[in-house]
Amino acid sequence: MPEVSRLLSDRTSGVQDSADRLFRLLYDELRNMAGAQLQRAGGRRVLGTTTLVHESYLRFMKKGELAPEDRDHFLAYASHVMRSIVVDAARRQLASKRGAGQPHLMLSEEAIADVTASDVQIIRLHEALEELAELEPRMAKVIEMRYFGGLGEEEIAHVLSVSLRTVQRDWEKARALLSSALKD
Repeated sequence: MPEVSRLLSDRTSGVQDSADRLFRLLYDELRNMAGAQLQRAGGRRVLGTTTLVHESYLRFMKKGELAPEDRDHFLAYASHVMRSIVVDAARRQLASKRGAGQPHLMLSEEAIADVTASDVQIIRLHEALEELAELEPRMAKVIEMRYFGGLGEEEIAHVLSVSLRTVQRDWEKARALLSSALKD
């Protein structure tokens, strides 16, 4: 996609509307990523697909750090931002269910049942992924790009500058490590 590369180059050169044009060009792909991200989150959705994409855009613009090399690097960064947004939303949801600073009240069975497993699972997965990142940063990036971003193995290999087989091994090993960590 030469247009994406040009827009990324324009963005790093300071061309004002290049980020807007880049998002318009990749909007459908970002919506697909967001939809897959929210589908994997399961349970009730706190965020919608469009909201996740738009929130990602706002975070890109706020930080001013949008300087990836190419389309694959941009999508890898987008998967990281989307993961962050989903985790933040799950934390807010859990905080509001726990009272978020409100006086302590006795909960009914219905209120207890309202806490979704998916919110807790999202937080647990995030924490396990953070621990993995401390030990094996590349494996954590593979999980983030593939699971949270929906990138393919070849795209991940390109972003990380490793072989396809390395990505496949990292994916298998990281999945096993995360599965073990989440069972505890």
